[in-house]
Amino acid sequence: MENTTHAKRNSSSTGFWLVALGAALWGISPLFRINLLEHLTSMQVVLVEHLLVCLVAGPILWRNRHELKHLKLKHYLAMLFISWGGSALASVIFTMALTNGDLNAVILLQKMQPIFAILLAKLILKETLPQKFGALFTIAIIGTYLLTFGFHLPFGEGTQWLKIGSILSLLAAALWGGSTVMGRLLLGQIQYSTVTSIRYVFAIPLLVGMTWIEGGVTNLPQAGPALTSIIINLLAQALLPGLLSLLLYYKGLSSTKASMATLAELSFPMTGIIVNWLAFGEMITLAQLVGFIFIWSVLFILTRQQQTNQNQLSIN
Repeated sequence: MENTTHAKRNSSSTGFWLVALGAALWGISPLFRINLLEHLTSMQVVLVEHLLVCLVAGPILWRNRHELKHLKLKHYLAMLFISWGGSALASVIFTMALTNGDLNAVILLQKMQPIFAILLAKLILKETLPQKFGALFTIAIIGTYLLTFGFHLPFGEGTQWLKIGSILSLLAAALWGGSTVMGRLLLGQIQYSTVTSIRYVFAIPLLVGMTWIEGGVTNLPQAGPALTSIIINLLAQALLPGLLSLLLYYKGLSSTKASMATLAELSFPMTGIIVNWLAFGEMITLAQLVGFIFIWSVLFILTRQQQTNQNQLSIN
């Protein structure tokens, strides 16, 4: 019995650090994306990134294609939202946000994804809202305000008050949060690997069309240092914040409690802030730190509630 308990603790500890490492790799994504934006548009970056991932996702989807035969219309609509909204549009919008605002705010605002997911789950899946969600949501909104405007009033000349980067980041977070809900709808019908493959493969037609309209399909560097930089950064983006981070994260999540995973995921904003400081000279402000603490505290409380409810259901 003692050996079994000790093994579980070791597994949980290992899982915690795998989640932390996987999340930390997400934080270095802006480093590669911003370097790519020196040579490519946001749409070009996301299109080529998706094409690279499809080299792996395509064969998986083909092998599991039989899973799609007996799905209903709502499932196909969910697939469309995940691929076009959560993969294509959200990735383009987030990439645009990196060049249109404060980098730290853009990164930290992504912690709003679970809040959007809870709201959409209520609307679409008719799930019950967590206890005291209204008060918690208000705290998260205050945190969002602080990340966007700091301790200042949202007034200024022209478009200063709009804070385009923050708005784009929140829109991307809403689309990714919505994808989580749609993925939950699909996971009762098809495997996780199939959902992940659909996310990338089905996004390709929309991304090609958007890039074609933009004129970017035929406007790619052909050779020289620019092409070398693009290849290096694309491979790094696809392998590190992309494939490797997901493998580590989900491997660790399988043996880590949700509340502990929330703590481990703090490595994501921490890494992002460090990268933004070292590579781009962006320092986090006091208001951003306070705002992030507000949002993270809400997420921690929500995950603890979820863990408590699951434990009670297990006892019953």
